[in-house]
Amino acid sequence: MKCVPVNQAVGMILCHDITEIIPGVHKKPAFKKGHVVKLSDIKHLLRLGKEHLYIWETDESKLHENDAAVRMATAISGKGISFGAPSEGKVELKADYDGLLKIKTDFLFETNSIDEIVIATIHSNQLVKTGDILAGCRVVPLIVDKEKIEQVEEIAKKASAMFEVLPLKSKKVGIVTTGSEVYSGRITDKFGPVIRKKFEALGSAVIKQVIVDDDEVQIAKAIHDLIDLGAEIVVTTGGMSVDPDDVTPTGIKLAGGEVISYGAPVLPGSMFMLAQLGEVTVMGLPGCVMYNKATIFDLVLPRVLAQERLTHKDLVAYGHGGLCMHCKECTFPKCTFGKGN
Repeated sequence: MKCVPVNQAVGMILCHDITEIIPGVHKKPAFKKGHVVKLSDIKHLLRLGKEHLYIWETDESKLHENDAAVRMATAISGKGISFGAPSEGKVELKADYDGLLKIKTDFLFETNSIDEIVIATIHSNQLVKTGDILAGCRVVPLIVDKEKIEQVEEIAKKASAMFEVLPLKSKKVGIVTTGSEVYSGRITDKFGPVIRKKFEALGSAVIKQVIVDDDEVQIAKAIHDLIDLGAEIVVTTGGMSVDPDDVTPTGIKLAGGEVISYGAPVLPGSMFMLAQLGEVTVMGLPGCVMYNKATIFDLVLPRVLAQERLTHKDLVAYGHGGLCMHCKECTFPKCTFGKGN
């Protein structure tokens, strides 16, 4: 590009947007990149404080900020991601549908380590809605070396979809409610309705709830009975405590569940248990799930419904950001809870 006095720019092509700000009214481009300067534009440009303009000159080794941003967005976007035209040098990635946002953060870090490259995002592993803004990408200068964008494209190729939105699958769910007080009828179960609501909100359905005594054999049998009915996820409620009479973990193990983790560095929800019985995910839920809006269950469930096979390492990673602040007005999921990994 070259810089020319505004009075000499008639007939030339602008290589950048020129923004007009009227306080309390608007902030928008008065002249956009690619605009051919006319004689009638000069007074307006001078009112905007533009005594000189940057005019586009072709250089095959350079890219304009808008072109660079589009190429970056194209490179890093996977399934479920779309983007529109650049605005003032920035391109925003948006969700095409409801689902779980996945960002390969190691590759994101590598990309942002390239001088003059900027990709700012929301956190990975969270639920997003259609049209939600997921990231913004741009370069710092008006004109950037093409080589840097090619580096971004190479990193994105290695990452194979640095950003994507995974759709949630509709699953059949079975609930095993434990506890002699519920089994005997002394109290009414309050846990089941909470779990049903959470699953239904994410497009899955509870096919049956079974109430059993504090007995590991009954728990194991109930798990298998639900799987025989077609349950793809089984959750146990009413147990998962340090009480010596809590036999739910034993019942899950007796059913043949491969325990991925018993305990998670998340508060509330530290007594959570995750197991796998073949293709069926089994989750032992601590009591806090019944009365807290946000717990470990709300962090893990969307990932399970997105067909992820979580590991012990995945749960350990929740320790960073895994402390709920119990705000007076809960704004979950638009808060820091569970956003550290």
